[in-house]
Amino acid sequence: MDLFKTTLLGLFFGTFGTTLGGIIGATLKRKSNKFLSFILSFASGLMMSIICFDLIPEALGISELSNIILGIIFGIIIMICCDVLIEKKFNNSTKFIQNKNTLLKTGIIVSIGLAIHNFPEGLAIGSGFEASTKLGFSLALAICLHDIPEGISMAVPMKNGGMKISKVIFYVILSGVTTGVGALLGALIGTISQEVIGMCLSFAAGAMLYIVSR
Repeated sequence: MDLFKTTLLGLFFGTFGTTLGGIIGATLKRKSNKFLSFILSFASGLMMSIICFDLIPEALGISELSNIILGIIFGIIIMICCDVLIEKKFNNSTKFIQNKNTLLKTGIIVSIGLAIHNFPEGLAIGSGFEASTKLGFSLALAICLHDIPEGISMAVPMKNGGMKISKVIFYVILSGVTTGVGALLGALIGTISQEVIGMCLSFAAGAMLYIVSR
C-alpha cells in the first residue's frame, strides 16, 4: 500500500475512535461504566488475538527471533515512557482545587498526553500495512476501538470546565492527528527492508501488549 493511503487510513482510524469517544463524553449527561467496560474488554481481546495470531507470526516469518524480542521490549519501554510522562503532567494538574479553570487544564493536558500516546499506535498501523493489508486493517480497528474510552476521558473534563462542545470535539480530533503522522513514519521505515518491518511489527506487539495489560 502506498504512503499516502497508509497515512490517510492511520489518520482516519486514529481520529475516528477518539472523536466518537469525544462526542459521547461531550453530549451524554451520564457515562455508562458498562459500556466503557465492554469497549475496553472487546478491544483488549481483539488486540491480544492480533498480537498472538498476526503480529508475532508475521514478524517471525521475516525476521530473527532476537530482533523480535528486542522490538517487543522496545515497544513496552516506549509506552511506559509515554505513560510516565502523561501521569506526571496529569498529577501536577490535579494538585489544585477542582474548579472550572483547573478542569479545563486537566482536559487539555490529557489531550496532549493522548496525542503523544497515539504516535506509537500510528507507527504500529503504518508498519502493519507494510507487512500486509489485512494486518494493517486489524491493527487499525483494534486501536480505533481502544481510543473511544480515551476520547471520553479527554472530553468530560473539558466540557465540565466550560468549553464549548464544538471546541471539545476540535481538540479531540487534533489529538488523533499524531496517529496519522506515526502511520506515515511506520510506512516509511517499513520500506527499508524486511528485517526492519519485522522489528516494527514486534515493536507494535510490545506496545499493544502493554496497552492491553496496563
